Amino acid sequence: MAEAAVVKKAPETKRVEEVTIQEKLYEFIQKNRKLLLIALIALVAILVGLIVAVTVRERAQAAAFSQLDALNRRYNELRVFINTGDIMQQAEIAILLAELSDFQSRTSGFPLARAYAISASIHGEMEVWSLAERAWSNAARAARRSYFAPISLFNAAVAAEEQGNFDTAISYYIQAIEFGDLFHFAPRAQFAIGRLEEERNNIEAALAAYRTLLARWPFDPVWANMAQNRIIMLAE
Repeated sequence: MAEAAVVKKAPETKRVEEVTIQEKLYEFIQKNRKLLLIALIALVAILVGLIVAVTVRERAQAAAFSQLDALNRRYNELRVFINTGDIMQQAEIAILLAELSDFQSRTSGFPLARAYAISASIHGEMEVWSLAERAWSNAARAARRSYFAPISLFNAAVAAEEQGNFDTAISYYIQAIEFGDLFHFAPRAQFAIGRLEEERNNIEAALAAYRTLLARWPFDPVWANMAQNRIIMLAE
């Protein structure tokens, strides 16, 4: 069979098509120029708004960290007087707690978590464990998925322990451990679960907690060895 001939378009035909496309594009722009102008203005406004929002947020964060540093310095200056009974210093501590509370109501994110941590530390040193627990729990919520969240949960667990609330303490420890590699004290928290189960004479639960520690962190130089010792002691 004879091959079909390939028909090539003449250069002049191509130019006619290009001119036609340009004309159609020009005609479309002319017909819709108002809508296109509005869309362009809206796009520019959105971009400007985003730039302004980012700038405002960055400045707000910088201001928040500056205020937080000032509050933390005051805490470090006053912490030696927390349990001395000095009336004037106790008044200063009360003022600091009030200012921390005000700061917490106006900020968010990591600065909020750190502010709750300062409040929690003050309450802990005053041995007001219920308020310390609440503040550490709030710090964990504010920190969300940052490294500070499991640390705050661990401290909340300690505060719950001080109140004898072992169920609550274990719950906090478990939540902290769930952060995985983000929480470097996970073996210690797991050992604490076993210790608390021992204290309330739940031997099987304690053994399970210690065995979990050995299974997940077999090479931990401290807590794995301690867990192994407790298993041996409890098995006798």
